[in-house]
Amino acid sequence: MENINEIPRDQGIDHSLTLLKEGYEYILNRRKNLQTDIFETRILGKKAVCLGGKEGAQLFYDQSKFQRQDAFPNRVVETLFGKNAVQTLDGEAHRHRKKMFLNVMTKEKVDNFLDIMKIEWERALDEWSKKNEIVFYEEMKTLLCKAAFKWIGYPLHEDNAETFMNELGAMFESPAAFGPEHWAGRNKRNRMEKKMEKLVEKIRSDEVQVQQDSIMHQFVFYKDLDGNLLDAETAAVEIINILRPVIAISVYINFIVMALAQYPHERVKLKKHPGYTPLFIQEVRRFYPFFPFAAAKAKSSFTWNGYAIQEGTLVLLDIYGTNHDPNLWDNPDEFQPERFANWKDDRFSLIPQGGGNVETTHRCPGEQLTIETMGMALDYLINKMDYEVPEQDMYITMNTIPSIPKSKVILKDVKRVRESIH
Repeated sequence: MENINEIPRDQGIDHSLTLLKEGYEYILNRRKNLQTDIFETRILGKKAVCLGGKEGAQLFYDQSKFQRQDAFPNRVVETLFGKNAVQTLDGEAHRHRKKMFLNVMTKEKVDNFLDIMKIEWERALDEWSKKNEIVFYEEMKTLLCKAAFKWIGYPLHEDNAETFMNELGAMFESPAAFGPEHWAGRNKRNRMEKKMEKLVEKIRSDEVQVQQDSIMHQFVFYKDLDGNLLDAETAAVEIINILRPVIAISVYINFIVMALAQYPHERVKLKKHPGYTPLFIQEVRRFYPFFPFAAAKAKSSFTWNGYAIQEGTLVLLDIYGTNHDPNLWDNPDEFQPERFANWKDDRFSLIPQGGGNVETTHRCPGEQLTIETMGMALDYLINKMDYEVPEQDMYITMNTIPSIPKSKVILKDVKRVRESIH
């Protein structure tokens, strides 16, 4: 019979304020202090078990042991995901709904998105070259927003792009915020959902036409397990859930500019060795903070490595900390793209967008699109445009989620490199 050990505890009545103070590093700090990859804490008055490391990730993505339903705080559902979204489903319902996303993440569809992105980059370069300086993060959100809507088959009018960008951006910028910023994020999601729901109904009634082979058409007419169309509200939520993550790639692209500014020697390597690009991109995804942790609930009681986890227990997986785990990564707090030269993906060590099998777990289906989009951005930043990075506050705080620098990255005197002119 297996001996049952008491799960190490973060002592104290409640650690919500400490979590807010330490942000991304909260779980990792406790794992280091307690010398364990599992510990118990209390967040918002509720017991939570925190996991980290490769084995912790393997456990967390065991679909037989955990569910996502009711695991996320309401503030996250009301801003980031939306009600009845694919991220909140389990079992066959989740696998069936996720097919809707996987079906539009084929190589052909990703290549189509990159073709659209190239056009938007070229147009943006023309505009940026007319300005003294740009706020790069905001510009990238707008660029990605335009590309995303074109990609799904519903191009935006130019004067609507900024409104949609602000509404979609607020969904991933506000879940961890408090007060007015959080409620503004909720309101923007509500407005976006209502607009998208009306659009779904108009497309279904043939009042608005979209191409039958478009992503928009596939989502609007997707059927559930019983063969019924998704209700208009759910279809709207999932359309937003294909758009929002695309705009969120702006955070990663912002990190690319920061890495090039903070580690200028990397620019030389990237120019000399094209094969260095994928190493650099993976290191940006590993090194910089985006998603802090993922949440699930235990389906039933079980034991793991001698520890008992009770049915219904909230479990948090340390995403940031696993990407910075000294047991998995040499010198994890140093920016070293070379670490990926001979790296073999085991699906549970590098988890910036989740872990496990993308087809069966809750790992992000758009991970490859993210990597390819970052690669295109890096190519433009290295080979197709010149710019200056003026003195500014590019410090990122570990308790702001997502961690966007105060300046949002200002670029000055942006010019096109002549070779990129068509």
